[in-house]
Amino acid sequence: MSEIIEALNQLEKERNISKDLIMDAIEKSVQAACEKDFGKESDFSVIMDRETGEIQIFTAKVVVPDAPMSPNEISLDDARKLNPDVQVDDEITVETTTQNFGRIAAQKARNIIVQAIKESEKISAFVKFSDKKDDILTGVIQRIQDNSVRISLDDHTETILSEKEMIPGEVYRVGDRIKVYVVDVKESQKGFRIIVSRTHPNLVKRLFEREVAEVADGTVEIKSISREAGSRTKIAVYSNDANVDAVGACVGLNGTRVNNIVENLMGEKIDIIEWDEDPAIYIEHALSPSKVVSVDVTPGEKSAKVVVPDYQLSLAIGKEGQNARLAARLTGYKIDIKSETQARQAEMDEEEYEEYEEEYEDEAFEEEAESVEAEEAEAEEAVTEEEVEENEE
Repeated sequence: MSEIIEALNQLEKERNISKDLIMDAIEKSVQAACEKDFGKESDFSVIMDRETGEIQIFTAKVVVPDAPMSPNEISLDDARKLNPDVQVDDEITVETTTQNFGRIAAQKARNIIVQAIKESEKISAFVKFSDKKDDILTGVIQRIQDNSVRISLDDHTETILSEKEMIPGEVYRVGDRIKVYVVDVKESQKGFRIIVSRTHPNLVKRLFEREVAEVADGTVEIKSISREAGSRTKIAVYSNDANVDAVGACVGLNGTRVNNIVENLMGEKIDIIEWDEDPAIYIEHALSPSKVVSVDVTPGEKSAKVVVPDYQLSLAIGKEGQNARLAARLTGYKIDIKSETQARQAEMDEEEYEEYEEEYEDEAFEEEAESVEAEEAEAEEAVTEEEVEENEE
């Protein structure tokens, strides 16, 4: 068993796996395997020598005066060969062997060590990839099947990119290197599961952190991101240094920085806008590339009315409303966009409505006053008739 001790010492040194814990596991495994020879009710134990690795079985037996009648008994003569002072009815621990004990012990020990190595690798991998949560990993596409992509992250770890986490229209080929965002790392019955995405907004954020030094060191801060993966992303940035242009830093010389990110996202358009603490200015920037005439903000309701030039209305709203939708998500405001003509018409309609409302209120007041006068006249007439009737009587 010396080779087992050497293996255990190496495991403890290289993988930080406790030798004592593995030995305990070997003892329990061998004991369970030997139960069929001794019986589950037998009082026996398995002990593994911590220095030599030798495994021994000890059984508790009761001393009887004559020949034993059960496996749990030992004769007085045999017991005194082990302990001269033993008496009848005493309990004595006796080393016991079985026909297949040596083979069973070696096999179980090897199985436990192999299992311990596998568990150690799983734990190490889990810790390693748990630290990568909310970050980017680069892998190699191994297989494409059932609307999912299997990606190898290292020699022992794979993950699956599900269909809902794929960028629409993106083409995947076996052998291609691919960057994915780690959404979560969850333990499972078979080990652990790495959940990755290509559509998560934070994938764009992490790509900017890798590509733009000013973002990585905190000089430029990414305040907000809104994304429709595969089509368009809006990102709001702010500079903590008055001498650094936040938008310019992210775009890079001749657009090199942002173009590298666009290439990673397979041509997805990226609008980089400057964040501002004034909601009106922030919303105006968010609607870029459209020009804005005015922004009327209602902070309590998180809503804003925006007026744009007539010829910019379609640009402000965007194809199928995308530009307005992304701007609303980016700023957190509900945005109502109108052209100058629409805004003037709405203002005129509102004035006409107010005039109509005033006229309606005046007419209602006059009708109510006339009704009151009529009721008073009727009441007076009724009183007069009563008085006439009283006089006639």
